[in-house]
Amino acid sequence: MAEPDIPEEFLDGYARILSEVAATGRRLTRDELEARRSLGREAAEAGHQLRALVNLYLAETRTAWPVGRSGAGAAVVTDAVLAAVEQAVDAFAEGFERAQRLTVRREEAARREFIDDLLYGRSDLGRLAERATRFGLRLSRAHAVAVAAGPEAYTESDAVPRSVESALLARFSGRKILLTTKDGRLVCIAPGSQPDVLRYFAKQAHAATDGGQVAVGRPHRGPGGVVHSYDEALDALDLAKRMALDDPVLYASDLLVYPVLTRDRQAMADLVRSELGPLKRARGGAEPLLRTLSTYFDSGCVAAETARRLSLSVRALTYRLERIHQLTGSDPSDPMHRYTLQTAVIGARLLDWPAKEL
Repeated sequence: MAEPDIPEEFLDGYARILSEVAATGRRLTRDELEARRSLGREAAEAGHQLRALVNLYLAETRTAWPVGRSGAGAAVVTDAVLAAVEQAVDAFAEGFERAQRLTVRREEAARREFIDDLLYGRSDLGRLAERATRFGLRLSRAHAVAVAAGPEAYTESDAVPRSVESALLARFSGRKILLTTKDGRLVCIAPGSQPDVLRYFAKQAHAATDGGQVAVGRPHRGPGGVVHSYDEALDALDLAKRMALDDPVLYASDLLVYPVLTRDRQAMADLVRSELGPLKRARGGAEPLLRTLSTYFDSGCVAAETARRLSLSVRALTYRLERIHQLTGSDPSDPMHRYTLQTAVIGARLLDWPAKEL
């Protein structure tokens, strides 16, 4: 008997086929096999489970099993009918699996299109919010985005994203989280009210990417908020590269001073040229002395620590600082000059000077 929740239309013609096979010993025709595939496809599209459908076929096989023969003839009939059952079920399952694969590919394409539109802000925001509910996001609320960059480019099917996703789902089952990849990086979108999700993502992504760097944007509300947070995370990664920041996790909220410093790019370029431009006259160019200044400020202006980081003697470091004073007219050890010099050094890193002319 058929299971009550599965229409018997998916058995259409099956009992007749078994009867004819029992009578003639024939195999299923090409048209009959194609009909089974079509029924399998329809069953998949209707949302039925393959296991239940196979049970349906087995139950119908018992019901329609030919009786009345004995001896060698019965054995021949049994072999023929079992071969027909195998053909019919195999064709049905093939059609079912084809439909499922097609559905999965469509879902993947729709998901990728949604993610591209979401992270680039290319779609109508109202329509984007409607589509987001299908993927578990309520864009009317604030969301934050974390981006992880590893030593190689990743796609969603790679082992690294899958392992990070498994860890997140195991810990935050039921949370509204979207994990994906974009331009070779791992991307996690989570409600802004749940910073623990992105902290855990950062920990897992840093480990899974063998020490890759993770940047976390600030929470922003609405469909455009996701794009804003994503852009902040990307900017933080770019800033880390230019400023040689090696923190495993960067928070855009901690780096707001840098966009402020470069908001007036021309003014910053003028400061770098006027304050640090004379370093180009040094033997070896500006870069060694610029690196000395950067390390000096990062070390809290402690000469011994700066020398250690640069693998120099304190005497050699003192000579370099004096040379900087001679060339620029600004003394790095003088609090009156220090702020201007440090701001200029930050600007040089942000503007990629002296590698690029300003």
